[in-house]
Amino acid sequence: MKHSDFQIGTEFFTAAGRWRCTDVGTRVIVAISLEPREIMRQWTDAKGERMQETFISDDPRDLIGPPYSVAELVFDEYDLDGCSTDPDDFL
Repeated sequence: MKHSDFQIGTEFFTAAGRWRCTDVGTRVIVAISLEPREIMRQWTDAKGERMQETFISDDPRDLIGPPYSVAELVFDEYDLDGCSTDPDDFL
């Protein structure tokens, strides 16, 4: 894909899965992965002990933003050749 193919909300594919563009810079694209993701939650219980839970999530609420509750990844001009709007390009 070319830089001009991207706009905020564009969904595209790489060898790592499906992505959504969240920002278009002068020379880079920023995106979030739409694949299931590992989530870790930490909290303090009623006794004051720190608790932790790790699980795989595919909850679409994780993808609402900005700000996003998942990490955004920067794709530079060298990464764009590995992007496609056709998922069959990576089979």
